[in-house]
Amino acid sequence: MANEEKKDFNAMLNDSKDMPKIQTITDQKSIEKYGGDKMYFAPPIDYDRVMKRIPYGKVITIGKIREYFAKRNEADFTEPITAGIFTSIAAWASYQRSEDETPYWRTLKAKGELNPKYPGGVEAQKEKLEAEGHTIIQKGRTNIRYFVKDYDDALFELD
Repeated sequence: MANEEKKDFNAMLNDSKDMPKIQTITDQKSIEKYGGDKMYFAPPIDYDRVMKRIPYGKVITIGKIREYFAKRNEADFTEPITAGIFTSIAAWASYQRSEDETPYWRTLKAKGELNPKYPGGVEAQKEKLEAEGHTIIQKGRTNIRYFVKDYDDALFELD
């Protein structure tokens, strides 16, 4: 995203965009990749609600949130592009609020990767996660990325 300081992320968070909904997909490659044709779309506020449930010292991945939504809504999978966008919207909306914080830094990308699209980038997320006892490791030489070490040991299980 660009020009974050000029956007009203709380308005975006509360704009459901005709979601939730389930769409049947027909693209065979996508059906094979995601294991079915029933694709669920969760509204942005639902991501925020789930992200608020992650307790101190625990983490979750966007993928685990997507699995949770698909299971709860009897879909084969949750649409991945909006999932990434909506978790970023939830993060920026929390950043713009003076109260009712969402601990967005506990929501990671695949394999425990930190999210450079969150407020303050990976440095701010790294600082918050380390303050909660997590160890952050760097991978890569030219394309440097950061991960929570042994993140799967700290994964929060959604019911």
